[in-house]
Amino acid sequence: MNDSIRFILNGEDITLTDVGPTETLLDFLRLKRRLTGTKEGCAEGDCGACTVLVGRLADGKLTYESVNACIRFIGSLHATHVVTVEHLAGRDGALHPVQQALVDCHGSQCGFCTPGFVMSLYGLWLAKEKPSRQEIEKALQGNLCRCTGYEPIVKAAEQVSLMRPSTLFDPLERRRSEIVARLWAMQASGTIRITNGEDRLIVPASVQALAEVLSQEPDAIIVAGATDVGLWVTKQMRRLSPVVFISHLSELQSVTEGEDGVTIGAGVSYTKAFEAISTKIPAIGRLIDRIGGAQVRNMGTIGGNIANGSPIGDSPPPLIALGATLTLRSLEGQRRMPLEDFFIAYGKQDRKPGEFVESVFVPYPADSRFAAYKITKRRDEDITAVLGAFLLTLDEAEMITDIRIAFGGMAATPKRARTVEAELIGKPWTEVTIEAARPAFDADYQPLTDWRATAEYRQLTAKNLLTRFYLETVGAPAELKRFEEVA
Repeated sequence: MNDSIRFILNGEDITLTDVGPTETLLDFLRLKRRLTGTKEGCAEGDCGACTVLVGRLADGKLTYESVNACIRFIGSLHATHVVTVEHLAGRDGALHPVQQALVDCHGSQCGFCTPGFVMSLYGLWLAKEKPSRQEIEKALQGNLCRCTGYEPIVKAAEQVSLMRPSTLFDPLERRRSEIVARLWAMQASGTIRITNGEDRLIVPASVQALAEVLSQEPDAIIVAGATDVGLWVTKQMRRLSPVVFISHLSELQSVTEGEDGVTIGAGVSYTKAFEAISTKIPAIGRLIDRIGGAQVRNMGTIGGNIANGSPIGDSPPPLIALGATLTLRSLEGQRRMPLEDFFIAYGKQDRKPGEFVESVFVPYPADSRFAAYKITKRRDEDITAVLGAFLLTLDEAEMITDIRIAFGGMAATPKRARTVEAELIGKPWTEVTIEAARPAFDADYQPLTDWRATAEYRQLTAKNLLTRFYLETVGAPAELKRFEEVA
């Protein structure tokens, strides 16, 4: 059927023919299914109280990921398995070991955030047999506790990994092969179109079908992870139509490694990008670890972050510094350009009607030195105030043969510091050279003041990040590290 969204909710097959393009999974669960274990806290993907698991077939395997139900649209759920906290109980009503561990370790007080913690820990329990403390903390980055404190919750995660019984009792492990067969049967044979009055949602069957849809609907809103578009609905109350969902398109989720770099499909999530790129470019791996929580990284995509064109998007500055190349696609074919040329002005990108971002090629730093720095009010799960990226090439005499500097949060678009670069190239890589180049930032950037940072703070920070980059390249302990990274 190509006029309905079909998915599995816990153990039940769901078929929806009247779903709106901006109906959230959270509203569906709470208002229509009365599954009230999933809570609404922030309605913007920050607090994790709404965390559920979504399983999807990829490369023939069923993989579950934690997501924020508050900003996840129903239209993105076709042929998936949605799992809520209510599904964890045993046949006799006994608590799941993850839940029991939270009870034993006193990991809950008011209980409002507890179901979200349970689901994040359950996702980790499914993926890792004996997670380290660092892996536990990473899995919980997107869950905020308002009263208990995190130590009892971390102890619960450690306890459940040490006392792991047979997985046959677990509802997902026990029925995995059955769920796989049911999801295969739900795969759409063609493009799904649902119309509800003036509201329309479209789920294209392939990348070619996506190109055809956008040729007919050039003003359609393309939604991959909805980590930004979701807030248009939950915070700005915007009405969006038509909406084209692409998170299921496997053709946009490929990662191809070459000798000189890696090609990342536009639909590749931050989580998958981390797995592909963190070894070759560790600085980007560390940056991805600070983009939202695990739920946001599971939903958000590299291509969506680029296509959105935000001046504070986290991926464009480091990719621009590395000299990334963007590939756009439409019915007319492919078009390639340097990523930095894609951003024209605030809210305006070089994307023709009917075009969409298909992939980005990211060169490896090779013999160059590379770093990326994200400045925020809190370390984890916060929006960028300033983000600077640096790629430096020196000759044998320690002279600067090339340097690329790109910043986000300093202008209306992600932007190169070309005046600073020109001031540095051809000079020795010394503290004297750095100090002389710092004033050149004033010619490249005239940042704004907002609630994240003042213009003066941003300008001084940009200059200081250049100094920090220099200090790190000469071996000074300039970068602050968390305790587990130092140990």
